Amino acid sequence: MWQRKPVVGVLILLLSLFGLVSPALAQDDGGGGQAVFGKLQYEDDNGDNIPAVGVVINVEGVGSGTTDENGDVSIPVPEAGTYPVSVDETTLPEGVSLRTIGRNSLDILVEDGQDKRFLFALTLGEGIGADVSTAASFSGKRVAQLTVEGLKQGLYLAMASIGLSLIYGTTGLVNFAHAELVTWGGLSTFFFNSYGFAGVLGFLAAWPAPFGDGSTLVVAVVLAVISGGVLGWILDKTLFRTFRKQGVSLIAQMVITIGLSILMRYLYLYFFGGAPRTYRQFTAQRAIEIGPIAITPKDLIAMGISVVILIGIGALLTLTRTGKAMRAVSDNRDLAESSGIDVQKVISTVWVYGAAAATLGGAFFALDQTKWDFGFRTLLLIFASVTLGGLGTAYGALVGALLIGLVINLSTLFLDPELKNMIALLAMVLVLMFRPQGLLGKAERIG
Repeated sequence: MWQRKPVVGVLILLLSLFGLVSPALAQDDGGGGQAVFGKLQYEDDNGDNIPAVGVVINVEGVGSGTTDENGDVSIPVPEAGTYPVSVDETTLPEGVSLRTIGRNSLDILVEDGQDKRFLFALTLGEGIGADVSTAASFSGKRVAQLTVEGLKQGLYLAMASIGLSLIYGTTGLVNFAHAELVTWGGLSTFFFNSYGFAGVLGFLAAWPAPFGDGSTLVVAVVLAVISGGVLGWILDKTLFRTFRKQGVSLIAQMVITIGLSILMRYLYLYFFGGAPRTYRQFTAQRAIEIGPIAITPKDLIAMGISVVILIGIGALLTLTRTGKAMRAVSDNRDLAESSGIDVQKVISTVWVYGAAAATLGGAFFALDQTKWDFGFRTLLLIFASVTLGGLGTAYGALVGALLIGLVINLSTLFLDPELKNMIALLAMVLVLMFRPQGLLGKAERIG
């Protein structure tokens, strides 16, 4: 039975990887009407949302539309493609302007048969970018909203970071290819949700989802997480276990992970294409308001699932024999092995769980859209999270990710949003200078 596991794993991996081939291999049967749409509103002095009525939105080469009494507008487009969408600032209500001066145009990618949302942030008074103080954009409601956004990003980052920290704790390996496991989560979920295995194996077209057609998003996420765990097992079994047996140094293995990261990234680009993609379901939802906070149902559910999964990981590490073995190997690998623990099996389990968690984090990150290099663009945040919390500790990765998510989002109260990721780099540098072991890490004697 064990001998067949690698074969099954490789088959699942190949089916998932080749399923990321461009949509030319599998056209959506539901093609038809599509549109760009959005809602324009701003906060008054009391913090209430006021719809911006009568604002003209232009779609280049198509036409224009005007927001109704609720601030909503929808403009049909003839076919899939990228459309420049702009707001006519002269039609904004008196005293209202764009929150960021000059950002009155967006390029919106519309897929066949799907509506795509645009977003123009408005503010009462002058926007950021003019010669005014950013204090004008500071309000209790905005702080609350940014706090929720920070917690959301922190939870997703924690899912992506815990595996990296556990792999380092049990093997000493800094895995730069971990970010591509996050990308795998978004891309494989998109594949299972949109096409199913019939996207590659045409003879499955008559089969039920997920073989002959795309599955629901929930099923797609589950399949993506399973495929991510299998991918993690294959990477350890075929590459890193061999390196450990042959005594390849950790520095050499780290360099190999950099090359592996580049290889996987460009495989994604080759098969998936360079354009961003969105899931077939739940791509555009109207936010619900909970007190001063506006959040979409999909994000609320994803945050709840993330909390449950993270609590489950904590229980796994604390209460189960497998988790205790992981912590024992992380604390002292030689002592754990001399105590009868199968270290190689523990490391393989860590790779499976870590890759599966990273895949789930990537699937949640991609609720808005996904792209071939998404994981690489979040790599800095992942490393900042595990460095801040303590490299090698699962709880440290959780704490670090939450702090990074909160800090970089709240920093937009004072900084241009384009600079917010700089805060993550600054936090990582400061931690390395004053507390190299991280917030929850243990200081160790070297030499």
